[in-house]
Amino acid sequence: MRFLIISHTHHEITANGLSAYAPYIKEMNLWLNHVESVEVMAPKTNKKLSLSLKYDRKDIVFTPVPSIALTSVFEVLKTILVFPQLFFKIVNAMRRADHIHLRCPGNMGLIGCIAQIFFPKKRKTAKYAGNWDPNAKQPWSYRLQKYILSSEKLTKNMSAIIYGEWPQRSKNCKTFFTASYSEHQRTEIKQRKYDLPLRFMFVGALVAGKRPLYALKLVHELLKNEIPAELSFYGSGPQSVKLQHYVRKNQLEKFIYLYGNQDFRTLKQAYKKSHFLILSSKSEGWPKVVAEAMWWGVLPVVTRISCLPWMLAEGARGILIQNNLKNDVKRLKKELDNKNALRTKSHKAQLWSRKYTLELFEAEIKKLI
Repeated sequence: MRFLIISHTHHEITANGLSAYAPYIKEMNLWLNHVESVEVMAPKTNKKLSLSLKYDRKDIVFTPVPSIALTSVFEVLKTILVFPQLFFKIVNAMRRADHIHLRCPGNMGLIGCIAQIFFPKKRKTAKYAGNWDPNAKQPWSYRLQKYILSSEKLTKNMSAIIYGEWPQRSKNCKTFFTASYSEHQRTEIKQRKYDLPLRFMFVGALVAGKRPLYALKLVHELLKNEIPAELSFYGSGPQSVKLQHYVRKNQLEKFIYLYGNQDFRTLKQAYKKSHFLILSSKSEGWPKVVAEAMWWGVLPVVTRISCLPWMLAEGARGILIQNNLKNDVKRLKKELDNKNALRTKSHKAQLWSRKYTLELFEAEIKKLI
């Protein structure tokens, strides 16, 4: 089987092989365990990638394409100019392939969605890593990709894997998941006592879309209400300057810690000692940090977006917030008053997350191929 991957993820050619963003590569290596030959069609970068990893296979055919965007007038004009050649290149690659795999949402995914319409008999999969909520406010290109993938008239022989359970879902769409841990990592976790200070954590890029400053303000309000708490940030990004300024301005140096990007082992230890994970994002697909936190019994405090209400069973496995500081503090204080309920939620979160192992993930991927 010749397996074609069409992705917007930037790839780097190194002496050790073809590399790209590590979480993406970790997943794709599992897909590639079950195919005979591979072609990757994606943008090539000459810059050194951070958090990169190489494919396990060395026999990959890499077909570089221009990086395109629709974020400015210049980028739109550039896309219009390169579109005919790019579309022709994608169609030819699809003609060579036995199985077409699209990575969505993204600009390459959008062109791939359109091109695959002309190959109704080819076996196809699409990983839609964004928010599938039909009521979410999203760019038109994202909505168009969702429409094409879910349309049984336009898209044939497709398994579009999505996050969460949604009403009026077409036969093309399959609820899926992402895994971080293996069966052998099911170590026993001691039940938390929720002793003071309460230990909160934030894991991820410090960017506006993930609202790290809101997480900081939420913990600050608990401190104002004389609830001993501390918050540790694991990640880096442009919002770190605002966080540092807020900490200094409000003299929170003893309660707030910014650790920057940390490796897998450090995060594992952080999960083990923390009580709560805060993720107040504007949008998510499958937030791996939430599933990882739940694996270790950490209770998620998260926004009601994307598949998060489904992951948390509407609050039975965590705490759903509204990004309204006054209401969220009130809700959180009420939850903190009942330690037995917190322990029950933590246990349920752990049981749920530990169903989704890397072994199950690969087994489900094999069924799609």
